[in-house]
Amino acid sequence: MDSAEDPQAPAASGRTRRQFLSRAAALGGALAVAPAVSAPRAAAAAGAPTRAGDGPAGRTVAVLGGGVSGLSAAHELAERSYRVTVYEYYDVLGGKARSMDVPGSAVGGRRPLPGEHGFRFFPGFYRNLPDTLRRIPYRGNPGGVHDNLRDGTQALLAFDAPRPGLLIPFQTLTRPLDPADLAPDALHRTLTGALDEVLHLPADELAYFVDRVLVHLTSCDLRREQQWERVPWWDFIKAERMSHDYQRFLGVGLTRDLAATKAEQASTRTVARTIVEAFLLNGLLGRGVDGQPDRVLNGPTSEAWIDPWTAHLASLGVEFRTGTEVREVQYADGRITGVQVAPAGGGAPETVTADFYLSALPVEHARATWGPQLRAADPQLARCDAIRTDWMTGVQFYLRRPVRLVHGHAVCLDSPWSLTTIDQAQFWDRDFAADYGDGTVTDCLSVCVSEWDLPGILYGRTAKECTREQVVREVWAQCQRAFNRPGQAWLTDENLHSWFMDPAVAGLGGPAPTNREQLLIHPAGTLYNRPSAATAVGNFFLAGDYVRTDVDLATMEGANESARRAVNALLDADGSTAARCPIWLLFRPPELEPLKLVDEARYRLGLPNTFDLG
Repeated sequence: MDSAEDPQAPAASGRTRRQFLSRAAALGGALAVAPAVSAPRAAAAAGAPTRAGDGPAGRTVAVLGGGVSGLSAAHELAERSYRVTVYEYYDVLGGKARSMDVPGSAVGGRRPLPGEHGFRFFPGFYRNLPDTLRRIPYRGNPGGVHDNLRDGTQALLAFDAPRPGLLIPFQTLTRPLDPADLAPDALHRTLTGALDEVLHLPADELAYFVDRVLVHLTSCDLRREQQWERVPWWDFIKAERMSHDYQRFLGVGLTRDLAATKAEQASTRTVARTIVEAFLLNGLLGRGVDGQPDRVLNGPTSEAWIDPWTAHLASLGVEFRTGTEVREVQYADGRITGVQVAPAGGGAPETVTADFYLSALPVEHARATWGPQLRAADPQLARCDAIRTDWMTGVQFYLRRPVRLVHGHAVCLDSPWSLTTIDQAQFWDRDFAADYGDGTVTDCLSVCVSEWDLPGILYGRTAKECTREQVVREVWAQCQRAFNRPGQAWLTDENLHSWFMDPAVAGLGGPAPTNREQLLIHPAGTLYNRPSAATAVGNFFLAGDYVRTDVDLATMEGANESARRAVNALLDADGSTAARCPIWLLFRPPELEPLKLVDEARYRLGLPNTFDLG
């Protein structure tokens, strides 16, 4: 297994070799599933400093934020005997990944209907997060929570009626790969044939797109970071001069629908490297992957992952202070001296202290806690103000009868709001009606809305201009237009029981709608503003999907990788002899490395890539 950092990593990424972490076999037997941990708040007097996670063994760390990056950091630190306290704004842990109870939906001893910010999926190119999943005990699972992953086997590219959708297999190829298959000519033929079979684009457009993919695949790291990072994906693939289908499939479909970033703005480096190369190419070829390209959990996220995780962390000594807002990271004399926190619902603030501080808040919340002195101490913190976020929030539709649109995810390509969906019950190892709600709901169609600034089809308003109820009606109508056909109405009004939307979205239809849980996006040039996990302040570290990582995309994998980098930096600063966290990098096809060396020479001479014909 390739679990060391790549010695050929570009200098601009700041990578170094790290030691392997041998798995801790002494964690004991499988831990029974328990509810999410919500430790009591500290009873310190208002304004009086309290010690974060003080204990007899290990140094203390205050982790700010209890989402995927914060819990990942807490996990790695606790395994190395640090005393960790996690401060989380919400009353439950897991951040955007957590499940949410639908209020008032539980009847007859059943659990509430499970809602969520947006559906979770675990592409095969994820390797850091799956390593963590394997180390979270889950009763009956030899491989821990990782054994709760289920493979999606299909993808549906849906169009508005009457145009039929495209149902395509979405699994790793079973044929062994011959190295000759990655020679440029052979790869060009393979990609052209595969895309033609699925997309049926004009031959000249298809050939041009494959040419552009080859330009990226054979570009050296310097060209990718210094040239393609500055070029929007839309311009790189010349989408403005191509057909509508080309623009929708290969422009918007690969950016807005998958990463909530506009194709006209998205960094070519990010889209080509992570979505095209890692997710699609390496995923389908099965190279450098953990599993199938599309995987989901076998139940609501908190039940299948977050709750067992927090229970395991509590067994390792991690303390949680939920319902706690981080107000300010306090800086003086070259170090962080404390963090001002307060009850999230309002109340007297207090200052907590620790030996080390690891900020794992989303960037839009983290930067609000950095004062002028701290920003002056490390200029990369100020550059984070240029990092952008956008809305990508879901709606869950609870259905009386199950719907089986596709065994995987569907993309509504003609939807003005860039909808992606999954019908979840088919993957869950549960009797939905017996376990949740009032006993009449059998399925959940979970829909992610990636475009909130274009008019819909019912009211002629953007999603932000619509009321909450209007947003839901719009999303339902756009799904019906994408999936229903004459004589085959998959989604009917009679089948709709109820719906849920994350309450983090507020004020819809009003003058200033808000979304407390936004998504990092990747316009061209974003790379240059992303900070490293280590800061110029010796006891302060950063984690979160906005931190510079190899995966370079707003993902749970990026959040987990950033936490590993932050913990490694902390271990270095502490002079610790503990093993460093392993970091898996995106797979680099060795067959293409000679061409990248040629391209580096050409780039330094000011010449274009060999395959770049404009």
